[in-house]
This record gives sequence, structure tokens and C-alpha cells, in this order.
Amino acid sequence: MELDAYRQMAATEDEHWWFCGRRAIAEAVIRGLGLPGDADILEIGAGTGGNIQMLQQFGAVTAVEMNDLARQIAREKTGHDFLAGHLPDGMPVASQGFDLICLFDVLEHVAEDEASLATIRRMLKPGGKVVLTVPAHQWLWSKHDVGLHHMRRYSRELLKARIEQAGYRIEKLSYTNAALFPVAALARLADRLRRSNTASGQAMPPKPINSAMKALFSAESRIVPNAELPFGVSLLAVFGKDAAFDAEGGRLAA
Repeated sequence: MELDAYRQMAATEDEHWWFCGRRAIAEAVIRGLGLPGDADILEIGAGTGGNIQMLQQFGAVTAVEMNDLARQIAREKTGHDFLAGHLPDGMPVASQGFDLICLFDVLEHVAEDEASLATIRRMLKPGGKVVLTVPAHQWLWSKHDVGLHHMRRYSRELLKARIEQAGYRIEKLSYTNAALFPVAALARLADRLRRSNTASGQAMPPKPINSAMKALFSAESRIVPNAELPFGVSLLAVFGKDAAFDAEGGRLAA
């Protein structure tokens, strides 16, 4: 991402409706995974540290972030150490070390997404889980994606294929941000039609609007852990190693 995007993230991620809603959903999903009480957790692409406090409820967190400025901001903001690293071949952590690996809107930034998923697989403990989110629907592509240096947006079918080809068994694959899907679609259409070089929807909305949107998005934390939404702006997946893939001599097996 652009350096200004990291600064904006740091300034808004504690209160902005989108970050708050995504955290609420992720927290509810993770709470239902049955992790050990002393879980070893890895967040890849930890950005400016907005998820650390939430993840620390569930165990000891190792955070990896490729951008120097983001790591500096995150350390100052959280007091937590952030390691330098990147996918697929620059991870500074050991194999089979983690009960939970999280990637919150990271995979869309990586050119080699399947190879990155294969790398992550080797870092999972037996029985470990991956929780990731990505932006959905390539037809929603707009200046927003360009500005954030996205490589792609994912269809449900594409994300499912990438995960399974890397040797995983999917436990949950759901859209999220369903209630605000019409608003997001209109905003992306507006980005395409107007001639501005900036994307709509990135700044903090006025407080009443932000509160209403946060309530709508966060409400999905009561749905997504137990069901799968049929549409939305983003996708959330939960998956672990597919034992059959190993037994069959899968080419990416750990």
C-alpha cells in the first residue's frame, strides 16, 4: 500500500466502521474454533497493529508485517514487537509453530497467492486453523483497489480453488459485509464514473453515520460463526490441513 494509506489506517482503525466490523466478525469466528488456552497465533500482514489486542485474548501473538513504516507505527501504538517478513518466501518464523494463522485482507496484495497459502500450511501445527478475509467480486474493482495495491478481488469459486489447491480442507467460506453491499456497489460504480484519482469511502464518516454502519457490519458477528452469508463485499474463510492431500502425496504437502 501507499505510505499515506498506512498513516490513514493507523489513525482510523480503532473507530472506523469497516475495521471495527471486520474485527468483531473475526473475533466471533475465532472464539468458536476451540483453540487451546495458550494458543500460538500468527498474524501475517499485521499492518499498524489494529488486531493485536483482539488476538491476544486467545493466546500469544506473533505479528509479521513487510512495511517498515507500518511496523514502526504498530510498535509505537501497541508496544508489541512486529517482525519484518513477506509472503511467500520471506517469513521469519518456524514451521509447524502455530495453532492459528490470520490474514486479514492480505492475500489480495500478493502476486503468488497459491504459493503463499502453501507456505502458510507449513507453519500450522497439526490441527491448526487459518482465518483469512479478502475483498470479493472482481466486478467491484475500482480506484479503491488500485490505491491499496490490490492484485485481484476474489470470487467465492476462485478463493475456494486456491485454498484447496494448496492442500487445505475448508470449514467455512462466507461472504461478509452483506447489509452494506448495495452501498459499496454504488460507491465503486461512482468511482468508475467520476474522473477523480481518489477513491470514495476511505475517510472516516461523520460520527452518526460511522456508528450506524459499524452496528450494521458488526451485527454479522452473530451470524457468520454459525452460517454462511450468500453475498457481501468481502469473503471470510476458515480452513485447516487436508489429511487426504498428504496421504495422496500432494505436491505442496508439508
